[in-house]
Amino acid sequence: MFDFLKNIGTAEIIIIALIILLIFGGKKLTELARGLGESKKEFKKIKEEVKGVNEDEEPEEKETS
Repeated sequence: MFDFLKNIGTAEIIIIALIILLIFGGKKLTELARGLGESKKEFKKIKEEVKGVNEDEEPEEKETS
């Protein structure tokens, strides 16, 4: 599906990054990066909480008849 990504080189990535920088500007990109970092931290925190809840629960015993 994403076979075209294999053909992208360093020069193309730099050009794409420059175009994105021109469109959004440096300030918006830093705000976006900060927001992504905070989202990642929150996701990790929630994942650990869910993992802790699952470890606290006791597995139900199956009835054999």
